[in-house]
Amino acid sequence: MKGNLNENVLGTLRKSNNLKHVKQLQAYLITLGHAHTHFYAFKLVRFCALTLSNLTYARLIFDHLHSPNIYLYTAMITAYASHPNTHSSAFALFRHMLSIPTPRPNNFIYPHVLKTCVHSRATGLVHAQISKSGFEQYPVVQTALVDSYSRVLGGLGSARKVFDEMFERNVVSFTAMVSGYARVGDVDGAVKLFDEMPERDVPSWNALIAGCTQNGLFTQGIELFRKMVVLSGERQDGECNKPNQVTVVCALSACGHTGMLMLGRWIHGYVYKNGFVLDSFILNALVDMYGKCGNLERARKVFEMNPDKGLTSWNSMINSLALHGQSESAIAIFEEMVEHGGDVQPDEVTFIGLLNACTHGGLVEQGYCYFEMMIQDYGIEPRIEHYGCLIDLLGRAGRFDEAMKVVKGMSMEPDEVVWGSLVNGCKVHGRMDLAEFAAKKLIEIDPHNAGYGIMLANIYGELGKWDEVRNVWRTLKLQKSYKIPGCSWIEVDDQVHQFYSLDKSKPETQEI
Repeated sequence: MKGNLNENVLGTLRKSNNLKHVKQLQAYLITLGHAHTHFYAFKLVRFCALTLSNLTYARLIFDHLHSPNIYLYTAMITAYASHPNTHSSAFALFRHMLSIPTPRPNNFIYPHVLKTCVHSRATGLVHAQISKSGFEQYPVVQTALVDSYSRVLGGLGSARKVFDEMFERNVVSFTAMVSGYARVGDVDGAVKLFDEMPERDVPSWNALIAGCTQNGLFTQGIELFRKMVVLSGERQDGECNKPNQVTVVCALSACGHTGMLMLGRWIHGYVYKNGFVLDSFILNALVDMYGKCGNLERARKVFEMNPDKGLTSWNSMINSLALHGQSESAIAIFEEMVEHGGDVQPDEVTFIGLLNACTHGGLVEQGYCYFEMMIQDYGIEPRIEHYGCLIDLLGRAGRFDEAMKVVKGMSMEPDEVVWGSLVNGCKVHGRMDLAEFAAKKLIEIDPHNAGYGIMLANIYGELGKWDEVRNVWRTLKLQKSYKIPGCSWIEVDDQVHQFYSLDKSKPETQEI
């Protein structure tokens, strides 16, 4: 009889697709006296959490149980851990479980709890509990600890300590450490550890390539992508680590940032040749790459291919057009997006693109309108980037009184972009008095940046203040200030070559 009931419950859940069915099944179980049977409660909680994504009702079922077992706690914590907005609920439920006599945590629950830790203190508390309960030597728990410590601020040292103490380091634990190093900007550390890996899988390659891209080492990320493609082509066994969707998106991002159009087109062909599903993730990356590389026609074609355009798709197209001075086209795409309606609503990134478009097109009044629209119609709080765009727009138009009024009304301290935009506008329109003021603000923000000192010296020269010019140069020499070297890339035969200002390291320097 119980076997038939199990089949009925599982069969009903397989056919169900809404909360009404769950409630009917609950009522049926109550009439049979199985309302508190852990097996059925577990199935209902899992169904609500995973199939319906209704964590509120899953928790309601959980809270009405007498003494839930460890599997129910694990199911509920796992459900919370899988949704970023409910991580605090997962941790709170775990702490509640520790405050009662039973059930006691097992090795399966800890990885899910560790996934929800947002600071090193929380990870440390769970680590202490793991040690207390005797699960510290379990590989899956150790790997989860490495991953958790590597994700929280200031936790990389603890992650490495756990990693070094592991008896069995697998590809997952290595990948977690590689990601941790990349996350704090230590790409050299990530590469060194990656080279030590006895075996690698696609996620480990992706962790390093993404790390390079996120830290601005685009050329290095591209070289790693090339190496991965070559190695995957050489392997004939089942362990072929072919690039996947994530790899391709990271490589396309690097191509966009370095302007490597030829390689980007090759990756586009690689996507077709290897049967990738052209979903929004890849299509957005292609639009972004073509747009940043200046091939707006191809970017528009890929954009139109996407039948399910999300906000990222629209933003990529708007920002690509704005970047290359196609102001009217960028605004037209925005208007099309608004008319498109549905669930797509502009966000702060949309308005950065729009304001940039107005800046390049000299559309001052329209830029003002979009700035006000962002605040009043969409309730978006201006960020420093929006203020920077607006001040750049006003500065280029020579409307410095309005620009200074915006600066004074900002809800945060102006940054280098704001003052730099103002300096550039002042130099164009000959307002050297205001340029001097803005340049001094730049030096206050970064006193060791020689570029700002040189800028101020040049402004003094324009004003004929030669004593001040000499004082600035004397200060730069005493401080041993640095100047960020100019850098350019050139793509030759699918290879990227980087050139820095005054760089003599290239063998062909004389010919160049």
